Amino acid sequence: MTTAPKNPLDAGSLIGKRALVTGSSRGVGAATVGLLAEAGASVAINFRNKEARAIKVADAIRAAGGTAITVGADLTDAASVESMFETIRAEFGGLDILVMNASGGMESGMAEDYAMQLNRDAQVNLLHAARPLLAPGARVVFVTSHQAHFVETTTTMAEYEPVARSKRAGEDALRALIPEFAEAGIGFVVVSGDIIEGTVTAVLLERASPGTMTARKDAAGRLYNVSEFGVEVALAAVEAVPENNTRYVGDIADYVGEAASLN
Repeated sequence: MTTAPKNPLDAGSLIGKRALVTGSSRGVGAATVGLLAEAGASVAINFRNKEARAIKVADAIRAAGGTAITVGADLTDAASVESMFETIRAEFGGLDILVMNASGGMESGMAEDYAMQLNRDAQVNLLHAARPLLAPGARVVFVTSHQAHFVETTTTMAEYEPVARSKRAGEDALRALIPEFAEAGIGFVVVSGDIIEGTVTAVLLERASPGTMTARKDAAGRLYNVSEFGVEVALAAVEAVPENNTRYVGDIADYVGEAASLN
């Protein structure tokens, strides 16, 4: 059994802060929102269709003395996103931390361009919709993968390439807004991680190509699990904005050649 890492955020350090983590009913999002709540933040737990799981996460936070609400929204539906922010505005009055964690594209039964709709278009719309709630000093964190971040310079798995390209397109579209963020006093950080053990993406990749996880683990030396990666995402929400607005989690040696760029 894997032991959850210690919360690196000081107890009470986020009292008075308000945070939304998209896709936080499970996995990395749930781990991240739990850490922010432990540090004192009032948190909004977003889900698309896993309401029971979101309620369970919120109940655990409240049982520990924290403040949490659940806000359902399909991020590809602009009206749904607006409704989510109306709820957050009514409950919290604004946002200090926005963690853009929700992504997808490998699910079955979705439209052919669903990955681009969710990982690029919906992310841009989400940020524009959130913008009126983000005050100076706020932080926006976009969660991605090395496979997506480095997709233009490093070949990735065929099964994941459409998702990787859509996530890189989303990252590029958000990076284009960095001057606007800076002018408004809003910090922006991309958190790029290797394949995360225990995530839906890892399961789907292993199912599509058995041996993927073992091969990647052998190449990287180790892979982060959900709880460990959640720590890194939470830290990205509070620590100084790193160089190139990018926080790398895990080994990147296989992705960075002499000609590859780190931004």
